[in-house]
This record gives sequence, structure tokens and C-alpha cells, in this order.
Amino acid sequence: MKILYGVQGTGNGHISRARAMAKALAEIPSVDVQFLFSGRPESEYFDMAVFGDYMVRRGFTFYSYAGKIDRVKTVLNNNIWHVTQEVKALDACQYDLVISDFEPITAYAAKRQGVPSLSISHQSAFKYDVPKQGQNMLDKVIMRYFAPTQHSIGLHWYHFNQSVLPPIIDLAPIASVSSNGAILVYLPFERLEEILSVLQPINIPFICFHPDCQQVTRAKNVSIRPLSKAAFQDALMACEGVIANGGFELPSEALSLGKKLLLKPLAGQFEQLSNVATLDMLGLANTMETLNVDVIKQWLSCSECQRVSYPDVAKALAQWLAKRDMSSLPLLHQELWSQVVFPEHVNELLSDFWPNHQRKHAMFNMRLSVISNKKAKQH
Repeated sequence: MKILYGVQGTGNGHISRARAMAKALAEIPSVDVQFLFSGRPESEYFDMAVFGDYMVRRGFTFYSYAGKIDRVKTVLNNNIWHVTQEVKALDACQYDLVISDFEPITAYAAKRQGVPSLSISHQSAFKYDVPKQGQNMLDKVIMRYFAPTQHSIGLHWYHFNQSVLPPIIDLAPIASVSSNGAILVYLPFERLEEILSVLQPINIPFICFHPDCQQVTRAKNVSIRPLSKAAFQDALMACEGVIANGGFELPSEALSLGKKLLLKPLAGQFEQLSNVATLDMLGLANTMETLNVDVIKQWLSCSECQRVSYPDVAKALAQWLAKRDMSSLPLLHQELWSQVVFPEHVNELLSDFWPNHQRKHAMFNMRLSVISNKKAKQH
């Protein structure tokens, strides 16, 4: 079975998820995978050996500045004609299946050439009745048309009685997890100078990975490091907690390791707003609307670690793909969610909602709105 696997390269979370899938698929002799990445310059990819002889295309990318989506720059720096030519030039017919993790070149090439296609991504979860925050009509259009496929598998922290699967995590041995008292900081959409100005007054060690850093350096209590998968994984395993934006993959990894979370969503990005509001609602993370010294200090002194035990979704998905039986997806859904173990308070919260699914969702989304409105008034 030959698979063309497209990965959105704008965020490192998509690539981290793809690494887990690459390792799992490599264990199946009957499967041959060709990876394609788009969304950033080829020179900016790192630690990519697991993907073998991967392909790179320009595709679409998103731009941000100082913690906000820069819509003007995003529009001006994306070329639809060029993307169309990349789609036309990609030969998808040589593959039995095209998988897209929110990657448009492979998705549209498969659609154009009539090749079976499947989306495996967190973005696909928003096609279902899951909690959403701040979604407008443009967001709905992007989610529907950015990387369309015949079938889709959404990934989320909870199933919400929908056909979504648990997160794909590049799982590390739990035995190697420790706590050295340091806080891992990954805020790639924020200005490094602003991050340092907020962290330096707090008298504890921070380890900050940032795309603007070219070599390891130190600014008082903050160790600043360039992006590196291995170094980042080591820091994550050993840290006390994580301060991050509102992506999906890093919070998933942190939850699976029992690291406490403080999240600051990228302003204007409904996916991140929804992620942060959902984890806040479930009591699995603390949040802040802006980088704030007082909020960080309060989180450090009051918050507790929350661990969610997720199964090896990548391995199960790889084996399911090899069987080539789409009708068995409900069985895979049931099998994987039966293995998830949540903190007791999460079980209690959700058990109050589940007797009536429609009522539950109305209440859940209402509580998300209340949280959002309260924070808006505070700022």
C-alpha cells in the first residue's frame, strides 16, 4: 500500500504528530509512505530524518506578529496561482491513498485526480459537534475548503460523543519523566523581547525555546534555546510545567506527561481560542489573554498537575490504515477511548453533562461563552 502523506508545516505540532505516525507506519512492511510538507521554507525544517526522502512545497502559510494573526501579511504573502500550479504538478495517481494533516497540496491533488483521500488532523475535529470559541464565517470556510478530503478523522482531548479520536502523541517512556523545577516556555508567536520582560522578574528558572534564537544563551533566569526536537523533548520530560500558545500537540504531550499548563491563545485564531477555552473548562489548564507576570505567578503557586493517560493512537491508526477498511472506524474509536484515563474531576464534570447530549453541549458552550465574556471584561 502506497501512501502520500501531506503535512502542514506552518506549526511544529503538525510535524510532531507526523513523526509519531511515521514511526508507526514504518513498522508495517506492507505500507510505503511518501511525506510532503508545505507552509514554510525548506531551510526552516529541522530534525526531519524520520521522514526519509520527503518532499517540500511552498503551499499556504499563516503569518503572525506579537501574538496576533497578521491577516494582511497572510493575504499578501500567499499566492493562489502558485499553489494551483503545485497541485497540478503533483502526481497523486501513483498512490493508493492520500492522507492530509491540514495540508492543501496533497488534498487538492487527490481530489483533482480522483485518488482516495483521508484527513487526519485536529482541524478535522471542528467539523463535528465539539466546543468552539470565536468561530466566524471565514473560519468555517477555511476549515471546509483549505484541505478537503473524502473522509476525515478528527483528533481531540475528549470525544464529546463524536467520531473523533484521542490525540496522536509521540509518546516517551513515563519512567523517564521527572521534575527539575524549571518551566518550559514555547511561545513562537510572541516577540522574544516581550517574553523575557515577563519572565525575568519571576525568581524561578525558565527554559524558553524560540524561533528567533540561533544559539543557546541566557538572560538572567531564562535559558533561551533554538528549536530542536531532541532538546525540546528532554526539557519537556524534566520540567515542572509548560507555558505555551493554544495549539493542540504540545498541550496533548504535556497532559500525557502530567505537566501543568498555562496557555495563551494566539489572538484572532479560533482554533487556539477553542482549544484554550476547552482545556480551561475541563480544568486541565490555566489561561491568560496576554502575557502577564501576575497571572504566571498565581499559576506557579496555585495550579496542580493534571495527567491524562492516552493510548498509542499512532500505532493503532497505522494498523487500521493497513487493513484498508473504513467501515471499522467506529470500532477503532471505541477501542481507543476505552483506554483513556482522565483525572477524577474531569470524569465528574463530564458525567454531569452526558445524560442528555444536546443539553450538555448547550450548557458546555454556554459556560465557554461565560468564561470568555468574563475575561473580556477583565481586560
